[in-house]
Amino acid sequence: MYIIIFIGNGIILHIIRIDPVLHQPMYFLLAMLALVELGVCASTVPTVLGIFLFGIHGISFGGCLLQMFSMHSFTLMESGVLLAMSVDRFVAIYSPLRYTTILTIPRIAGMGATIALRSVMLMLPLLFLLKGLPFCGHNTLTHSYCLHSDLIKLPCADTHPNSILGLFVVISTFGLDSLLIVVSYMLILHTVLGIASGAGRWRALNTCVSHICAVLVYYVPMISLSLFHRFGRHLPPLLQTIMANAYLFFPPMVNPIVYSIKTKEIRNSIVRTLSRKRNEV
Repeated sequence: MYIIIFIGNGIILHIIRIDPVLHQPMYFLLAMLALVELGVCASTVPTVLGIFLFGIHGISFGGCLLQMFSMHSFTLMESGVLLAMSVDRFVAIYSPLRYTTILTIPRIAGMGATIALRSVMLMLPLLFLLKGLPFCGHNTLTHSYCLHSDLIKLPCADTHPNSILGLFVVISTFGLDSLLIVVSYMLILHTVLGIASGAGRWRALNTCVSHICAVLVYYVPMISLSLFHRFGRHLPPLLQTIMANAYLFFPPMVNPIVYSIKTKEIRNSIVRTLSRKRNEV
């Protein structure tokens, strides 16, 4: 899975970088998505591969906090990028003639910087709250990486402030982002229904298919894992572990494949690059 994730997202980033045809807002946002997905997976590499390849079952407290901070920060960024991509699709369908004048490169860069800053600023208080708590006895994590929801079960002190702040972070990011994505698609659907020809409506909706798939593969495992944590305490630990790994690894593994298959420009660019390399050889 790691090999597929790093190669797939690496190819997407490389193709967008070298092909001038792909230097458009939609593909710059796709590059952001690939970058944050690589960040999420890279954050888990030390513990996941340490456990499965070398049998290393321990991690320092500082290392655990760093992993939690980086992994959750990139996950929050992923949610923000998916929201930005839904805005991109709305602008492209609602006002196609003004698309490149509305979503300029500086605005795309500003969106990326805002998403990154929001994620880091929301995660920093959680980091400092955990750092100030006492941890007693033998501490065992449920998963092969450090999740905030897992860590706050371990301290021998009151963790209500951590739980309340964590809930606020979830609502103000995943909750708000998912709500705004739904609103944007309601506006997209309203705009598409106003298009006179059936072929035009289909073309407009077809440009959103890849993004809809990305949203589903991101939010469905996340919601499933949250439900498992809330109501599935009696379920086998193996099932919880599988769900937790699916939540982290499924989206970055599937998205490059979906975008390569469903997005004609990406597919054509990959074919052109491979043909060029073959001719050079």
